[in-house]
Amino acid sequence: MLKSPNIIGARTPKRTGLEEIQVPRLGEKLISERIASAEQVTHALEIQRREGPNRRRLGEILATDMNCDRDMVFRSISQIYGFPEVDLNAEAIDEYRINFIRSYLEALGADSSKRLQQALLIPFKIDYSKNEAVVFLTEDPTDPALNLLLFQLKVTKYELSYAPRRELEALLNKIETPQNEFLQLIEEISGDYTPPPQEEEAEEEVTLDLEMNRSILTNLIEGCLVESVRQGASDIHILPQPNNRTEFWFRVDGKLRLWYAQENFKPETISAVVKDRTRNVDRFIWDASQDGFIQRQIDNAIIRFRVSIMPIVSQDFRRKYESIVIRILDDRKVLTDLTKLGFHDQAKRDFVRAINKPQGMVILTGPTGSGKSTTLLAALYQVITPEKNTLTVEDPVEYMIRGARQLKLSNSMDFEGAIRGILRHDPDIVMVGEMRDKMTADIAIKLANTGHLTFSTLHTNDAPSAVSRLYKMGIEPFLIATAMNIIVAQRLLRTLCKNCKRPTDVYDHTAAKLLGFTDEELDDLHFFEAVGCDQCNNGYKGRAAIHEALFFSKEVKHLILHSKTDIDEEGLRNLAVSQGMLTLRASGRERIKQGVTTIEEVVATTTED
Repeated sequence: MLKSPNIIGARTPKRTGLEEIQVPRLGEKLISERIASAEQVTHALEIQRREGPNRRRLGEILATDMNCDRDMVFRSISQIYGFPEVDLNAEAIDEYRINFIRSYLEALGADSSKRLQQALLIPFKIDYSKNEAVVFLTEDPTDPALNLLLFQLKVTKYELSYAPRRELEALLNKIETPQNEFLQLIEEISGDYTPPPQEEEAEEEVTLDLEMNRSILTNLIEGCLVESVRQGASDIHILPQPNNRTEFWFRVDGKLRLWYAQENFKPETISAVVKDRTRNVDRFIWDASQDGFIQRQIDNAIIRFRVSIMPIVSQDFRRKYESIVIRILDDRKVLTDLTKLGFHDQAKRDFVRAINKPQGMVILTGPTGSGKSTTLLAALYQVITPEKNTLTVEDPVEYMIRGARQLKLSNSMDFEGAIRGILRHDPDIVMVGEMRDKMTADIAIKLANTGHLTFSTLHTNDAPSAVSRLYKMGIEPFLIATAMNIIVAQRLLRTLCKNCKRPTDVYDHTAAKLLGFTDEELDDLHFFEAVGCDQCNNGYKGRAAIHEALFFSKEVKHLILHSKTDIDEEGLRNLAVSQGMLTLRASGRERIKQGVTTIEEVVATTTED
């Protein structure tokens, strides 16, 4: 006979009477924290009553049927019952931890391991301070079904802790990454395949058709899409080379690295295969830029790929070479928690204050790939509620935003038409993907000055130069001063691998002084260097953001209002710094002091203040 499980620290009561006792408290907490509205909670309770004895739990209904933020709902539920939270982004997921999880699951057996993974219940570590209890991570520690499952699996001592679903799924992928069946097929076919002889140009299309019928190229492209997602790449670059060679590069942590090189196939053939798998793209157009998209289900997640195709010059004028860049859009990487964006204290306070104003403009600025969209989406998720009409205009749409009406552009409604249409669509919150010209900027400024909270992006080097850019577009200084809440410039730095980084006394003293370190700081600080191991890329793993947050205080607005023929960027920067703003380089210095990155990385990513 099985003994009753000894649940160390478990706080989950029996199901009987749970909803009647705890729902009012849970509903009040979710409403007070603006995770759900009173109407949503009431509607969810009504659905629960209609479902009868086998009803779903309230949190599941709110997350699934009411479109509430899943992570925030279950985090709040866990806090009510006092369950601890494990931050898997901050927790070191090293090889030791992965091996522990694998060995524990293997010891349970294949069937039991499968049941735990299906329940998204992951053994994480042993807590020796609590009588060697096994700490299990789960999305909903209050679910009685988990206690029953562990009882059936004869787990007698355990502790339940909360972790967000997307982090749990990412951890499972690390534990057992599925085989890439497409790449396996490539290896099987490659040994027996002989490419067709080169034909004359007149029969080029016939050759292409012959080659495209070979499954090796189909498997190569599909395998490339799968592998790019699993390796955490942000972009795929497909680059034709002489002698019928095509290179596939992945951008990981901001740096391109060669993933695969295909020999003996004409690059035009590989381009044709990509085009055939891309929507809104014509395979037979070789001399014009084309944009399209691909959508695939990879590891139980829907992944979108934005495809850009550009004709490029080759040494042989008869060849029709094209460069292909594929942006990977993975909704699992979207952050909804501002605390994970890496703002320093003053910048975070100013940013939260700016986005919680009822009107005004919030601008993110920086080059392509600097994380502007990530920060913008995290900000939007803090202010979107069912009571507010949130509209977004992007070309193209990158991520699906829960609770927002994302306008769909087409030949009948272009970007300019959508911007004008927003004014008549009773918005509360508006996101304009990019202020690309005076017309867009004029309407965005008008929205911000007429009672709407407006988010947008610009491409400038720093925050003060964004003010100059708007002025040079033709926006009057008094409109800029009255419309703006905050302008945030952002960059992404590669972060040192936690597994192999090591302290060093050898560093570039000149570069350190260039970053603004004082002699006293250099004497006291401990610097780290990139080493490199089998878990990272040349000593770096992951990226962290640095920010320059120009909050529009009364003094800043006054300075802009009294601008005459030009914006005094230097004066604006000095004033903001005197009020606590960190420049990008100052923010980078803080990252170095924290041991997160290196002097070389900050110097390479930022310009002089």
